[in-house]
Amino acid sequence: MQLEKLINANKELLNPTDMLIWKYISNHRKNVAQMSVHELAKCCAVSGATVVRFAKKLGFRGFGELKAAINFEKPLPADYKGNVIKDIKEFHNKTLDYLANLDYGNAVRLICNARNVFIFSSGYVQSNVANEMKRLFLVNKIFIIEVFNIGELESILESLTEDDIFILVSLSGESPVVVEFAQRLKVKGVPTISITRLSANTLASLSTVNLYILPASFATINDAGNTQFLNLMPFFLLVEFLYLNCRIYIEQQEKEFS
Repeated sequence: MQLEKLINANKELLNPTDMLIWKYISNHRKNVAQMSVHELAKCCAVSGATVVRFAKKLGFRGFGELKAAINFEKPLPADYKGNVIKDIKEFHNKTLDYLANLDYGNAVRLICNARNVFIFSSGYVQSNVANEMKRLFLVNKIFIIEVFNIGELESILESLTEDDIFILVSLSGESPVVVEFAQRLKVKGVPTISITRLSANTLASLSTVNLYILPASFATINDAGNTQFLNLMPFFLLVEFLYLNCRIYIEQQEKEFS
């Protein structure tokens, strides 16, 4: 989601100081993308804590995630004459840097210590993400059970406990079905991990742990004003990093107890 849309969606939460911070970011995106939270705070004549609160009002966990979103936003000019292959390569490099530096600790501990691991996805690509997770995690001897609809959730809901874990995969985090899943699991006290686009969304707000991706749209030379291609490869890269972090965690646990 573009930052402008996040500002509009959360306008009621933003005070004049927040709008001052946003105005500076909007006018100096390239510079802000390289700043620390304290540098931005100084430029806006506010405290670092105020900047962090502003980021959280937009649904980010802190300034780091807000800065990542700024880094990934690169609007195409109307007379775009770039090289889409080069742009995608640059995007993948940024994605790898972002995902390599994510904190997977809480998600890893929930998955590796769970009695049962379940997954639900909304959407075709997200379903493929779920299949890839099931395939990879078998290597870790973790069998992920896929739940396909609300009816299946209802059939197992009574037997679920806080020792189980549900992974919920959605691009927007606003699909009615995935939100209903999250609501029911929250009432039941079952921990959940959401995997969504980096934005303020209902699913993330209902989940125990949030993991975000940063998809991007690309245009060919003649399509700058009519984007045709949404790159969702970050979903699959995040799954690989999550798997690797689980593998490392399991190996460390085995060493400690051997």
